[in-house]
Amino acid sequence: MHIVRRDSESFEEFLRRYKRNFTQSGILREYKRHRFFVGPSEARRLKQREAARRLRRRQRSRA
Repeated sequence: MHIVRRDSESFEEFLRRYKRNFTQSGILREYKRHRFFVGPSEARRLKQREAARRLRRRQRSRA
């Protein structure tokens, strides 16, 4: 990821733009996911739990 500071941009604006691009790129999320080994059965369980969470959130927003 490479971000260039614009001429008329303050440091605060640049930092805000950098943070937004960093979070949207998913680099930190990917890093945290690979911090430790997760076995296949545990990965499957986490995936199901995350899917259920997404479903609950989607249903809550519709109601």
